Amino acid sequence: MNERLVFTVAIDHADSRLDKFLAQQAPICSRSRAEYLIDAGLVTVNRKPVKASYKLKENDFIEVKWPKPTSSSLLPLDLPLDIVYEDSDLLVVNKPAGLVVHPAAGHANDTLVNALLAHTKNLSMKFGEDRPGIVHRIDKETSGLLVVAKNDHTHQNLSDQFKQRTIQRLYQAICTGVPLIKENKITSIIARHPTDRKRFASLRDHKGHTLASTDIVPEIGKIAITDYKVLKSKTTASLIELKLHTGRTHQIRVHMSELGHPLLGDKLYSTSSSARKISGEMKQELEQLNRFLLHAKVLGFTHPVTQKPLHFEVDWPMEEKKFISKWFS
Repeated sequence: MNERLVFTVAIDHADSRLDKFLAQQAPICSRSRAEYLIDAGLVTVNRKPVKASYKLKENDFIEVKWPKPTSSSLLPLDLPLDIVYEDSDLLVVNKPAGLVVHPAAGHANDTLVNALLAHTKNLSMKFGEDRPGIVHRIDKETSGLLVVAKNDHTHQNLSDQFKQRTIQRLYQAICTGVPLIKENKITSIIARHPTDRKRFASLRDHKGHTLASTDIVPEIGKIAITDYKVLKSKTTASLIELKLHTGRTHQIRVHMSELGHPLLGDKLYSTSSSARKISGEMKQELEQLNRFLLHAKVLGFTHPVTQKPLHFEVDWPMEEKKFISKWFS
């Protein structure tokens, strides 16, 4: 059960943003924590969900479902971790493809979080959610780098760096076909797909044009910005590098799919026409890999305590590396 917090807005807080108001209230006490609660759907105003930018009115009734600590119900998992860096404040792990980051439906005790609990008892609890240490995440099928916080100060600082877009994140992927423009920036507002709850999509105006202005503050969705560059290409597929300016759910997969070049092996966002472009031999080898080809290759940030810049880089897993070497050498 979640603890329930309620607030009634006084006249001196009228016209304040919802996230700013909540950040001033105990036990929330931070802007990023307030935004997390709002984004998680745990905050309502007058019984309705609203955005963080909602301007409060006098006598607005705010209800917060405050998550209670649940880490005690999480079981440690004896799973070897590829830890590329660790100190008393954080660790950086190279996550294998096929491993879910945190517990969710169908994955209660076989996640990275469970493996982390077996590795260390020092993980940030932030404010009691069942994701100890997890500052950001990547999809189950995505391999590569994640930073994990060991205490709340580190968690808060890293969350702020992500929000301020000062974190360096470079990915590599293989997409179907060859993008006509070899290097470009994609900007859109991403929200959950209107008819398929498993997918996300860019918002469009009444003419079908993608909403891409960073000045727009939509009622739903968040701005998503991705740079891509074609590194190597064949007739049927391309090895690309992607730089994330924002970190929205499925961001790279959505942007490349809507560009007409979904990631190789991405069953959720591929189309039948894009699948037909892949040769039989490549398709057979891809099926053996059993994943879409996306890898978090580079991660850079400022250490929350020492303030020193940290930079990490990991290569693709061995089998994927062989696949790339064969088709793009």
